[in-house]
Amino acid sequence: MKTRLVTASVLLAALGVTAAPLPVHAWPPPTPAPAGEHGWVTSTLRHMSLEQKVGQLFATYVYGGDATEPSAADRAANRAAFGVETPAEVIERYSLGGVCYFSWSHNLDSPRQIATLSNGLQRAALGDGRKGRVPLLLSTDQEQGVVLRMPPPAAQFPGAMALGAARSAEAARTAAVVTGRELAAVGIRQPYAPIADVNVDPANPVIGVRSFGADPNLVAGLTVAQVAGFQRGAGVTAVAKHFPGHGDTGTDSHTNLPVIDHTREEWDRIDAPPFRRAIAAGVDSIMTAHIVVPALDPSGDPATLSPRILTGVLRGELGFRGVIVTDALNMAAVRQRYGDDRVPVLALKAGADQLLMPPDLRLARDAVLRAVATGELTERRVDESVRRILAMKYRQGLSRPPFVDVDRAVRTVGAPAHQAAVARVTDPTLTAVRNDAGLLPLSRADRSVLVTGWNTAAFAPIETVAAGFTARGARATARPATLPSDQVIAATAAEAAAHDLTVVLVNKAWDTTVTDPRASQQRLVAALRATGKPVVVVAVRDPYDIAYLPGVSTYLATYSYTRAAMDALVRALHGELSPRGRLPVTIPTADRGDVLYPYGHGLTW
Repeated sequence: MKTRLVTASVLLAALGVTAAPLPVHAWPPPTPAPAGEHGWVTSTLRHMSLEQKVGQLFATYVYGGDATEPSAADRAANRAAFGVETPAEVIERYSLGGVCYFSWSHNLDSPRQIATLSNGLQRAALGDGRKGRVPLLLSTDQEQGVVLRMPPPAAQFPGAMALGAARSAEAARTAAVVTGRELAAVGIRQPYAPIADVNVDPANPVIGVRSFGADPNLVAGLTVAQVAGFQRGAGVTAVAKHFPGHGDTGTDSHTNLPVIDHTREEWDRIDAPPFRRAIAAGVDSIMTAHIVVPALDPSGDPATLSPRILTGVLRGELGFRGVIVTDALNMAAVRQRYGDDRVPVLALKAGADQLLMPPDLRLARDAVLRAVATGELTERRVDESVRRILAMKYRQGLSRPPFVDVDRAVRTVGAPAHQAAVARVTDPTLTAVRNDAGLLPLSRADRSVLVTGWNTAAFAPIETVAAGFTARGARATARPATLPSDQVIAATAAEAAAHDLTVVLVNKAWDTTVTDPRASQQRLVAALRATGKPVVVVAVRDPYDIAYLPGVSTYLATYSYTRAAMDALVRALHGELSPRGRLPVTIPTADRGDVLYPYGHGLTW
């Protein structure tokens, strides 16, 4: 068994609770389903054909920013994927239960466009209003931080690990409330969040900063806070993911099948607490992980396809009665042992309810219908999942007309109060890890500064930091150097030698297998240090990078590269903001033989 650095639990009482920036509804314990819910679900189900029921089990993407008038390119993409040209026709043909929005499928452009698309898709789902037609559950991966889908002006909060650094349950809840309200305004009622994984493997390539941290109690407390924010504060469906826990693997389930070698005792102690607490708090939905956990199921099947894990552990032992949604079925991990026609059937037999993004929707739908026809699945089993899905839709208010007010959506998304909440939540997350030379806070502003390193056009963190220096009187130059070549490293170092100070941003500089195979970020930092000029290194994603950057004496972690995170960074560098974040993970040495910085470490000034 590999060595892990699992820190001591932080008492939940230490989750610093601050005054709520936004009002939220009371958070009562789960109550029995109201009579109206049972009546609507039963009546709706009674009028559905088998094909309509099976359609309710599936949620997938569609191409286009308009339900009936997508672009020519999106028409072609829909035709290739689904056999019809428009999103509305996809809904009609497959009686889809849900649609998941992405930027790459051209669903997310502006609040007005998204709200209009949502209304168009709902009209397609309801059709002529005949009984048996059911509104859609619209979803997207709005985890915030490094995984967010809604473009500006939507509120862009820091992600889970940043919230873990702040140690504030109220901040985590506020982020969920605002995020959920903005999503609901444009018709999206299922954010695939919060992450309930406990990230105890610093080399985890797929979770990392998407997790609240390495302490099960911290992760559990913040998971529950976000369940409350989404469901009670914003009226949308929280989805705790990825069961039974994706936090201790060096394998990305998008490309391969991870094996989690926790013992049952370790699983109970490390992975289970956030899910147990989320279930006790009434979480509506839980997403499965495409991972093998031999201690829970020795068969070698991923959890998504495991009756022992989904029905035995999640439903039987943990008592979950809500909707089990699979992680995307087009991921490699779930497709290694079985064909694409078998995976959806096996997921249903395991206990899943909602089947997300099969690689071939027609094949998957027909496979489920065939399984019912042959008796491998019963219609009663299908009805069980459809009942859960319909009940969740009822709780989202979708039994009433599901349309949104487009003008209200424009006013709500990115509202000034929401942007102010982003700043309040972000500021306490910044973590100062190292300041050995006492360089920070900077003593004067009239200096020449080079801002370089990792950048992305979508957020422009290099430009944001440089603009912050310029606004304070510095002569700042923005010079992006994302995964730089040898020539760019040499030129950047030469330019740094002509400046008083260099600020360099790094993003997963530790990952020399996938993200940065040439270790170009590590070599860039070394070249900048060799100039003899002061260098401030900022990890804008994983805090673990410092272990792979020898000799660095000034190091901060922002956990994300949103504008608010970069604004907080600039203010901290100038002494206008005192860093308050504390590491929510342990940073080991590069060889993982020792602790470089312990859980809870954090400097201030």
